[in-house]
Amino acid sequence: MAGVVTRFAPSPTGPLHLGHAYSALLGHDMARAAGGRFLLRFEDTDLQRSKPEWKAAIVEDLQWLGLRWDAPPHQQSLQIAAYSARLQPLIDAGLLYPCSCTRGDIRAALAAPQEGVAHQVYPGTCRHRPMADRRPGDALRLNLTKALAALAHENLEFFETGPAHDGQHRLDPAKAQSQIGDIVLYRKDEEIVAYFLASAFDDADQGISHVVRGEDLFDFTPIQVILQHLLRLPTPIYHHHALIRDDQGKRLAKRDDARAIAKYRAEGVTPAEIRRMVGL
Repeated sequence: MAGVVTRFAPSPTGPLHLGHAYSALLGHDMARAAGGRFLLRFEDTDLQRSKPEWKAAIVEDLQWLGLRWDAPPHQQSLQIAAYSARLQPLIDAGLLYPCSCTRGDIRAALAAPQEGVAHQVYPGTCRHRPMADRRPGDALRLNLTKALAALAHENLEFFETGPAHDGQHRLDPAKAQSQIGDIVLYRKDEEIVAYFLASAFDDADQGISHVVRGEDLFDFTPIQVILQHLLRLPTPIYHHHALIRDDQGKRLAKRDDARAIAKYRAEGVTPAEIRRMVGL
């Protein structure tokens, strides 16, 4: 596994909990075991919810856990203009169109997905609009039908090493149409870039070889594979790990302060005990 590069990419919108610790430790251990590199990335394109104090707290928690990264932390919020400029090839190919649907719907579509929150497939309300019709406040959506047609002769595949989905996976265009639809990529007036797009660019730019993340994101991997092919970016190997859950089997969330790493630290729990708690 020479050349392994992994990353931990939290959104600084709340405290790290046991689930975050598991993902960060797993990615860190994978890179170190292979003599590779481990990187820290802040996925902070949601400028309203991302806070500098949460970034500082995340760094403190990760360092306490014994993690070290091999480059300064990358901040997506500093790259938004660059991300949007790199959409020009898709515009030139006629694969994007302006969308004036409600801000709430578009903001929800731009956010990172969450387990148990259904992805709403866009009905195509604005699909007929040309880019020349773009107005202030419009978002940009990907015309998935045209995109898949442009990729008809390419192998849309990714390799997975996670325990639940180990093996090669080939994308089904019909399934993508019914389950993904025309995703939002960018909204100019609020300077928001979709999680899927920023992550695809950063994984390529940072040379990420293995994406280590929770299995709740497995079903969204085809979106990134499609974008990678459209933008001529490499597709990394994916490792979707099991989620750390509470006593009722519910996925941990940032609002679950009872599982916050900072709380365990304050109670005298050691990093080694955190590792045991998450099964490492």
